[in-house]
Amino acid sequence: MHTFPRSQETHLSVERRPVEGSCPSCGAKALAAYRVLGEGGLWDVVKCQQCLTSVSRERAPRLGSLTPLGLTIQ
Repeated sequence: MHTFPRSQETHLSVERRPVEGSCPSCGAKALAAYRVLGEGGLWDVVKCQQCLTSVSRERAPRLGSLTPLGLTIQ
């Protein structure tokens, strides 16, 4: 049994950071960078917000924002 509360939000969202440049597909100046969960795990992507063309896609840290204690001890 889980002890954390269930979210009351009906939709999930992630912060999208604006990126300079234009979409190679449609030419829109509406690029944004954000993290997505896709096939193969977490990815940091830059996508056009008009046509959803992927401009770049890089693997995100395997555990997301979690940093295991063993990796921070000197």
